[in-house]
Formats: sequence, structure tokens, C-alpha cells
Amino acid sequence: MNTGCTPTKTLVASAYAAHVARRAADYGVTIEGALNVDMKAVKARKDAVVAPSRKGVEQSLKTLEGCTVYEGQGRFIAEKKVAVNGSELAADRIFINVGARAAIPPIPHLDRVPYLTNSSMMDIDFLPPHLIILGGSYVGLEFAQVYRRFGSEVTVIELAPRLIPREDEDVSQAVADFLKDEGIGVRVDSGVVGVEKQGNSIGVEVESAGKSSRIVGTHVLVAIGRRPNTDDLGLDKAGIATDARGYIQVDDQLRTNVSGVWAMGDCNGRGAFTHTSWNDFEIVAANLLDNDRRLVSDRITAYALYTDPPLGRAGMTEAEVRKTGKPALISTLAMEHVSRAREKSETKGFMKILVDRDSKQILGASFLGLAGDEAIHCVLDVMYAKAPYTVLQRAMHIHPTVSELIPTMLGDLEPLQ
Repeated sequence: MNTGCTPTKTLVASAYAAHVARRAADYGVTIEGALNVDMKAVKARKDAVVAPSRKGVEQSLKTLEGCTVYEGQGRFIAEKKVAVNGSELAADRIFINVGARAAIPPIPHLDRVPYLTNSSMMDIDFLPPHLIILGGSYVGLEFAQVYRRFGSEVTVIELAPRLIPREDEDVSQAVADFLKDEGIGVRVDSGVVGVEKQGNSIGVEVESAGKSSRIVGTHVLVAIGRRPNTDDLGLDKAGIATDARGYIQVDDQLRTNVSGVWAMGDCNGRGAFTHTSWNDFEIVAANLLDNDRRLVSDRITAYALYTDPPLGRAGMTEAEVRKTGKPALISTLAMEHVSRAREKSETKGFMKILVDRDSKQILGASFLGLAGDEAIHCVLDVMYAKAPYTVLQRAMHIHPTVSELIPTMLGDLEPLQ
């Protein structure tokens, strides 16, 4: 709420406004004078959007009958006992939902420079002249495009051979292409081997293909991954098991190895999104309160990358489908063939759907393009219904929309070679 989805997507919206303003002539609109991005106003807008949600939750909890809120660091001191602010609390049922934070890599001398994380980025109200981002995945790429559109010089350094390596290669390449088109420097297959202060600047030593080079910027954002907030909870005193990375181990109903203790959200390693955390709550509440058996394994992978254009993802990637060896069908469509995209002059990206040839059920989809984060739900809902793809193929969608081309794509399926 304070440093995640809502504030970052509010920044994405401000950056989009700046981007469209610069492209105004493409739409036949003339803007007189230089474009100026007021970073203090951008931050103020972000804070104003966040505040009602945070205050609303606080007020709801603090006025809820039977609910006592303790604002402090809670730690287990025994199996069913927690200490906080000098008080000891015991309960038959305990629910852990402590979230995660940015993982900080053991890069030599990184602790000697004032680096930023996704959380501290929410506090800045100025424009970094040159932002160097360590990590070319979801968090890093969103900030990269946002601050490039605000006016910063931006360089992204990724250790893997390509950006967002968990995605299909065609998706990674398309994202890299449009980021480069906007002037973002992209260095892949590059490891950071050292960082040092250089006056008012920061030098980042990079090694790639056996060769070393230095990138000098003014600010560094560390976005190489997340780690659960479990290292100071006293889990060992409660006998609660974690894996090697510190994630609390849970079963398919999110129960820990200790009876009466559940773990939800980022700290259980079963998802790193607001929507997975909320779904965790729904699963626990259904099983515990409603006698309605629900399982984590019932849900379908779904998430979005909020670059512009966004990436909407559901189910399996093409690479994952290939690994199964199942006979499958595939259909792709470039966004330049979508009327809605042409009307808005936002034609970058493509849509891809994969289907099981025998069962006719949809296996997965990647929608990289205008409204891809919304259109993907057409596919996701059919997947949850376990309906054949022909149900969606025969649906009549509204014109002109991005979603109207999904039935067309499903009519053009071809064997996955």
C-alpha cells in the first residue's frame, strides 16, 4: 500500500502523461513551450492517492470491535506466544503475513554508497540525473521506464542473458526493444562486481564476457529480487519451519508445520503479489470459517508487468508448454493489427495464446501490448472455468477493443512446432 502496487502505478500514470504529452504532435495536438515534469508535484500526487487507502485500513482496524492494534515489532517467544512492545500475547490461532523487502546482494562496497530500493524510491521528490538500476526484471524495468519518461538518463544492468528471463524470449526481446527505443541503456549478461563513490557520482564496475567496464551515474537502484521479512520473527522459538531462503514452509492450505499457525502473502514463497496475498487470505478464511475446501494449487499463475505497453500473463509460458511435451496449438498476433491499438497509436507488442490440442483447454497466454493487463482476464476466466477454448472463440466481443481479437486468434491456432 505504501511502497508497492498503488504508489508505483501512480508514478507509472504520471510518466505516461509525460510520454503522451511529448508525442502530442502524433495525435495532431500542438503544445507550446518546453515540457516540464514537476517531481515534487508527482510525489505529492502519489502520496495523495496512497493516503486514503492507508488511513482507511488504519481506521477500520482501530475501530473494529474486539480488535486491538499493536504498532511495534512482534516476535515469537514460544510456540503460540508472541511478544510486542513489552506485552506477551498467546493465541490458539496465529496468522503470519509480514511481507518481504528488497534483497541486497553482496556486491563489494555497495554498503558504502547511498543506494535506493523500491521502498526508498517512494520518498524521492527530485529527478536523478542518471539512474543505474541493478536488475532487469519487473521492479527494475517499471522504474526504468518511469524515470526515463520523467527525464532521467537510465541504465539497466541484468546478470541473465536477457531481461525478465522467466518470460519467453520473444517477450523479453520485445520489451528490451521498446525500452531501448525510449533511450534506456540495457546491459544484459553483465555482473556487477563492485561499486564505489566518485565525488557526487557512483561508479558501477560491470563484468561481461570476461571484460570489465565502468558505468558512472548519480543514483543506484537495487532491484535484483525480494527476501521475506522472517529473519527477526523468532520463528525458531516457535518451531516454525522455513526453507533455505527464509520463506515459511506451508501446505496447500497455507498451514505451517505448527498446528494453529498459518503464513500468508510474500513470506510463504507462494506468490509475490498483492493479489496472491489476498487470495491466500481467501483460502485460509474459506477453509477455517466456511468449511469450504480451497487450495493454493487450484489457482492459476497470473500477473502483469506495468511497463508501457504492459505485459499480462496467465498460465504457462510457451517455454513451459514445450517442456511438458504435450501436443499444443499456438496463435500470435502483432498489436499493429489491432484496430484499437492503431487508433491510439500504441501498436508495440503482440498477443500469444497456447492451447492443449487434445483437451482444447487454454494452457497459457502472454499479452504484451495496449491493455494487455486487462485483456488477459478474458483468457484467465475461461481457464478457471476449465472450458474449451471454443467457448471464448465463439464469444462476441465489443468493437473496437483489444479483447475482440482474442476470438480471432483462437480461430487461427496452429500446431506448436
